Amino acid sequence: MVSLDGTRLSLHDTHLIAALDAPVAISPHAIEAMQRSRAVVERLAAGDAPVYAVNTGVGLLADVRVPAEQLEQLQRNVVRSHAVGVGDPLGRAEVRAMMLIRANVLAKGFSGIRPLVAERLCDLLNRGVTPVVPSQGSVGASGDLAPLAHIALVLIGEGEAEYQGNRLSGAEALVRAGIEPIVLASKEGISLVNGTQAMLAVGCLELLQAETLALAADTVCAMSLDGLRGTPRAFDPRVHEVRPHPGQVASAANLARLLDDPPAERQHGAPGERPLCAERIDQPADEGTDIDRIEILKRRGPFRVGLRSRRDQAGHGAAEALRRRPHRIV
Repeated sequence: MVSLDGTRLSLHDTHLIAALDAPVAISPHAIEAMQRSRAVVERLAAGDAPVYAVNTGVGLLADVRVPAEQLEQLQRNVVRSHAVGVGDPLGRAEVRAMMLIRANVLAKGFSGIRPLVAERLCDLLNRGVTPVVPSQGSVGASGDLAPLAHIALVLIGEGEAEYQGNRLSGAEALVRAGIEPIVLASKEGISLVNGTQAMLAVGCLELLQAETLALAADTVCAMSLDGLRGTPRAFDPRVHEVRPHPGQVASAANLARLLDDPPAERQHGAPGERPLCAERIDQPADEGTDIDRIEILKRRGPFRVGLRSRRDQAGHGAAEALRRRPHRIV
């Protein structure tokens, strides 16, 4: 079980849940944090002061005050109006990664929404309901508004979803999975659609696939060298210690392991051996640069930070919660 608190989600966790259907839940600590910030939003929504997207319209309607009895309708309209994606649907793993990362962002407790919303995203993941999300419609750094809106539609019993291999209406998919649709309260619609989780989800999965390809490249090289009756001496660790780029050293060590204890007829000095297979002995240096880039992206790049970052508009509602508890940047 992967527990979400907004601060510890990793690429490995993302792979487990998106591709391998591992279970996920919101941590008790995150639920408490979300309840505190939600109390602030509810007080602001009931007050006289206008607060963007809480009790006002959005965009060009930001200066229009919305009556209390229409706040739920406002949030439904925000979701419906942004669900205008086009093109082929994203893959199942990509959509699951989107839902996971969005639930983790909400679990930070800074968005001012009820814990129920993040928990319902976990319900979709755990019960195998995957919203149909068109692949085109993102507006880049301004947000993956359309892709995220298609996920939010299913939460409220609209849109389309895949369940047990069947493409169904969102309402029918929820019924079959035993999940109750939610009624969005103030600010919850805008918090669900405003973020960059679509591009982040796709990027994370592509990065993990690149890592797999790097390992596969070493395997292909080892098989080729073995077939060419080449020598593995070029992968001796002492050779690479004089140019110790981490990726190069790792690739050489992997190749040495794969080629360990070759058949007697292919050992150094055996008849027919090709001592200088130049087309293969440069593999660690060539492949090593890719491994280094992958590691930089995994450990210090935008993916690790993005998985643990909150991004949605109208953070006014969480301002008081932020003042009351320290914010640790991870």
